[in-house]
Amino acid sequence: MKFPTPHLDKLTATLLNEKLPHDDKPLVEKALQDYHIWISNLESIAIQHRDKPQKLLHFMVNELNEYRLRLDINLIFDSPHDWLYRQKGQTKLDNSIIEEFLPRLVQALLGHKLPAGIRLGPVESFAAIWFDSSLTRREPAGGLSLRQKAQDFALSLPLYIRASHSPTFEEALQLKTNLAYIAAECKTNLDKTMFQEACATARDLKSALPLARYLLLCEWLDMKPINTGTTPIDKVLILRKAKRISAVTREKFSTYQGRQSLKGTYLAFLQSHPYREEVFQLFINYIDQFLSQETLDEATVLDQGYF
Repeated sequence: MKFPTPHLDKLTATLLNEKLPHDDKPLVEKALQDYHIWISNLESIAIQHRDKPQKLLHFMVNELNEYRLRLDINLIFDSPHDWLYRQKGQTKLDNSIIEEFLPRLVQALLGHKLPAGIRLGPVESFAAIWFDSSLTRREPAGGLSLRQKAQDFALSLPLYIRASHSPTFEEALQLKTNLAYIAAECKTNLDKTMFQEACATARDLKSALPLARYLLLCEWLDMKPINTGTTPIDKVLILRKAKRISAVTREKFSTYQGRQSLKGTYLAFLQSHPYREEVFQLFINYIDQFLSQETLDEATVLDQGYF
């Protein structure tokens, strides 16, 4: 399987960014070398431990932790300039790591259960359809239009749509989209505003595809927990099982001097809150349960007495 490379794309874009300080270019180039080593290690683990799922999960998450720590400290935190730290929300160098990791993890552990043609990774998924036309203003295919939503991770299938006012499809309009049956949004920090936005995304997804599932993944929690049973979100997974570092401390990270003075504190914080293997196991279990769902059968339902 050819895997998507959102993190590699972000690293490459950062290296080519004209605003990147000249002194930081060697750091980004080194990060690119580390990236290729990381991917090679993940591929080796997937082959070596393909028949030992627990070991496979353990070693893949361990590689994730080691790579992420190198990027956080060696590239962003140790930069003598402040651009990489202040712009990491825009460059997405951090959360794109998870976007690239998840497809490899799911394929390694559940690839044998995935339906034919399924796609893993970031995708533009179908969200809504409408027709921009009227009786007095005719448009090809009734002015068929699609609204799509970018999903950070999804198990999806492509969908091709062809529409026309004519049964022979004259003046037809053809569009391509994707149906995300399981979608996951990946956040570094999860606050209440982000949670509410995710609720809206989940609602749109399930309005278009009622059997879809929507997961919200974050590294650090920055809000009071909310019962997901009252929302369209199926699960919120906190990958590090920890709250975000305090705003007072983060404020000091905006300068090189501040980062260096607190480097030991920050490093200890990251090392004491690594990505948790058991949370990724929950993620895999949830997808596995979804893939194992049985379709409703009348004879079975009558035998059970419920559905």
